[in-house]
Amino acid sequence: MKQESFDTSSSLAFPVPGKRYRLMAGLLEHAGIHLDGRAPWDMRMHAADVPDRVFAEGSLGLGESYMDGDWDAERLDEFFARLLRAELDEKVRPLNMLLHVLGARILNRQTRRRAWRVGEQHYDLGNEFYAAMLDPRMTYTCGYWKDARDLAAAQEAKLDLICRKLELKPGMRLLDIGCGWGSLLGFAAERYGVSGVGVTISREQAEFARERYARLPLEFRLQDYRDVDERFDRVASVGMFEHVGRKNFRTFMQVVRRALMPDGLAVLHTIGKNSRRGATDPWIDRYIFPNGDLPSIGQIGDAVDDLFVVEDLHNFGSDYDRTLMAWHDNFERAWSRFADRLGERFHRMWRYYLLSCAGAFRARDIQLWQWVLSPAGVVGGYRSPR
Repeated sequence: MKQESFDTSSSLAFPVPGKRYRLMAGLLEHAGIHLDGRAPWDMRMHAADVPDRVFAEGSLGLGESYMDGDWDAERLDEFFARLLRAELDEKVRPLNMLLHVLGARILNRQTRRRAWRVGEQHYDLGNEFYAAMLDPRMTYTCGYWKDARDLAAAQEAKLDLICRKLELKPGMRLLDIGCGWGSLLGFAAERYGVSGVGVTISREQAEFARERYARLPLEFRLQDYRDVDERFDRVASVGMFEHVGRKNFRTFMQVVRRALMPDGLAVLHTIGKNSRRGATDPWIDRYIFPNGDLPSIGQIGDAVDDLFVVEDLHNFGSDYDRTLMAWHDNFERAWSRFADRLGERFHRMWRYYLLSCAGAFRARDIQLWQWVLSPAGVVGGYRSPR
């Protein structure tokens, strides 16, 4: 029988399998992370099988072992920023990850039937929960921090930026695909005098938006975007394209083109990845955004080919780091209100979600883009506000 080795230099109070522990420690050192070190971003293990789970299941094993309380890092956001800057995620590629990537390439995981799952699992957690984490307008997308000092100001600045990019004028009709809790339509109606329609696959969001904006000329529908079949002066989609899926990117753009007046403008606000290879992280896919699929610039380019002129492309992905850290601060302050209902495993899951994503944006591993599209090109050229 093979004898387990003991790492006497570690603060661990249990035996660890020497080979995988040393291999994991060596990989992390390339990122400036030490196992059981003293830096805030160092990984402190509480269970001996963490390296086994990581090498067997990759990011899924890393995330699930954190949810189980088997390891911690005081600054989880910085742990992930360092890990991703060193591209350690590319060095651990277990079979389940390869199968996950292959499935994303072959299957349509965002069919009409499957599209509703993310609304039920993620967005229908409860409006009270999201109200505690988000800004007063309930805007669950990246804020624009150029001149903002707090989350509320950053979100209003982002909403106003979209309205200015759309060149909204009183009397126009705006379609918001994936409208969330109605923040963009509410802001646009109040500040720019437009009417509009929002579509969402979350029952909680639709009911909230209908009640909050009942006094405004707005309609909120529980509807798949593929069923929209009417014309609008302007179209926006803010933080929804990540749920469309590569098999449907072209269909989405055809829907936008069909819905847009010939002289209209559309804004697409989406998280994106740096390469068309790969798929959504398996842990994020299982626990946070089922069937999600981040697009690349090339994939969006393919989807708009012969449908739109790309008038502007704006990347402010580093602002998402600050937005996520603000959401995390709000979440932790409010957690005592939800602890009994949701439990400590959810607490660790949600913290891992917010802080790992903050680290990913800090490492510039993922981006945030705003695209401005027109059907035939703006006569005389388009001048985008910043």
